[in-house]
Amino acid sequence: MTRFLGQRLLQSIVVLLAMSFVVYALIGLMPGDPIDMMIKSDPRMTAADAQRLKALYGLDQPLVGRYWAWLQAALAGNFGYSRLFARPALDALWPAVQSTVILVGTSFVLALAVALPAGVWVARRPGGRADRWVNLFCFAGISVPPFWLAILLIMLFAVKLGLLPAGGVPTRAGAGIGDHIAHLALPVLTLALLQIGGYLRFMRAAMIEALRQDYVRTAEAKGLSPMRVLLSHALPNALIPVVTVVALGFGGLFSGALITENMFAWPGMGKLIFDSIMGNDFNLALVALLFATLLTLLGNLLADIAYALLDPRIVYAELKP
Repeated sequence: MTRFLGQRLLQSIVVLLAMSFVVYALIGLMPGDPIDMMIKSDPRMTAADAQRLKALYGLDQPLVGRYWAWLQAALAGNFGYSRLFARPALDALWPAVQSTVILVGTSFVLALAVALPAGVWVARRPGGRADRWVNLFCFAGISVPPFWLAILLIMLFAVKLGLLPAGGVPTRAGAGIGDHIAHLALPVLTLALLQIGGYLRFMRAAMIEALRQDYVRTAEAKGLSPMRVLLSHALPNALIPVVTVVALGFGGLFSGALITENMFAWPGMGKLIFDSIMGNDFNLALVALLFATLLTLLGNLLADIAYALLDPRIVYAELKP
């Protein structure tokens, strides 16, 4: 297991380096650069001034040379300066990461708390009335666009009923925990509803397949209680494919919550990536996208570890080249 984790860690580093070059190249190929924006905002800047600044920041070098210089600085802990926030990129990223962890973590736990038990419940009687209603809910949750769901929730709870704020964060002095929860409620509900449908469908399908296996019928023939058969024999095996979907979804949420965070003006990573790209803040966009990539790789690694915990029969042998 230790050798496997070491090899996976090495693979993750290689993937992260490759992604850093791809993201850097894509951002570098975008029209305009920070110096061009300075020229547009300051008519007194001459062409000679612009050329001198581009030489100072290495923007007159080929793309590969610029990437190599950035990589050397990044390995030394210097990820550049954010022009939007006027501070180092890592310092500007950290508050957004904290906000996204609160939003994504809460919605993720809520989605799993609803989807997994509901999937197990309806899998016991597939095709029944409850199963049909749950399938309808799942298809609706998968099909509804995030921005449309956000608008509906804002119109219902914030405009019509006036129960919750339309989003954002508390701005008044002395805001308590209740104010923060109220502002967090609608973004969390939106993200949770978008996740529940997919997780519930995967849990239901995996559980139905597990309940059809021979080892389940053997456990039933031994006289074990239905609940013990369900939880001790079928559920651990059904969770193995679901873990893959959950791990990938969790990593993608940190950057994929862009629409939800923008709809509710939540200052998280998704909104930060959007604002940095639109504002040509290359350093901040690059470090934010790489952080999202790192979280996706970490989710895959945690999924592999969860496989071994769920099924002791899984043994990770040495990876062959």
